[in-house]
Amino acid sequence: MDEHTWLADQFEANRNHLQGVAYRMLGSLSEANDAVQEAWLRLDRSDADAIENLGGWLTTVVARICLDRLRSRKAEREESLDDLMTERLPSREVDTDPEQEVLLADSVGLALLVVLDTLKPAERLAFVLHDIFAMPFEAIAPIVERSETAVRQLASRARRQVQGTAIKGMELAAQREVVNAFLTAAREGSFEALLAVLAPDVVFRADAMMAATTNAPSESRGAEAIARQFQGRAQGAQIVLVNSSIGVLAGRPDRPFFVLNFAIANGKIVGIDGIGDPARLRTIHIYMLAK
Repeated sequence: MDEHTWLADQFEANRNHLQGVAYRMLGSLSEANDAVQEAWLRLDRSDADAIENLGGWLTTVVARICLDRLRSRKAEREESLDDLMTERLPSREVDTDPEQEVLLADSVGLALLVVLDTLKPAERLAFVLHDIFAMPFEAIAPIVERSETAVRQLASRARRQVQGTAIKGMELAAQREVVNAFLTAAREGSFEALLAVLAPDVVFRADAMMAATTNAPSESRGAEAIARQFQGRAQGAQIVLVNSSIGVLAGRPDRPFFVLNFAIANGKIVGIDGIGDPARLRTIHIYMLAK
């Protein structure tokens, strides 16, 4: 067996672990796969004989790649006005396998992924590597270029936020029940059932692209008007996780036609935002939900 083949075999033996690290860091299967592939390219260009602990070296490389991507994502969010209007989650690549994403998201826990996405890049890395993958703080410190004490503090802050995961999970379950009732009523054309789930003063807003392509008004107000608007529609739509909350997708996850975001209060829908602008849709990550 030549050295390149041996190195490839060793890398494949570490792939699942590396993908697990990258997915928890980035929240996107396609981005995680890209990070792992980049780690392989770096390994292939390195002097493998000088690497004492290949698994640790690869984990460190993947972590650094993910940290750079999270920081870049944060900078883009701060620079983009659209991202201020639509909270950015990881971008979606066209080669993502939706079924694989469902399985991976379910295994990690959607609520945890949502909470992880609220953390600062260094906090997320410290928590993922230490609390989930048991990497010692002294090994994490060089990756984030902080002292070991500072890394402990990063992980501690992240841990406090993640402790609310169970509450977020219950919130998502409640949101899903309301949105599912709305979607079912819309598909069945039940005007009364739609009224039952809509707040009297509910507001629907669609961006220019969605309004143009679906013949929807740019804004509608009141439960009756919006119930008539959605009555008998949404036949091909599905419930997904959009921007940290339950939403509705029309189209494929990797090629969304439009998405609906819902504001829910006291078990009623108080607001619906429709997004059809391709530029904005590219900033939204869609988590598939198991049925």
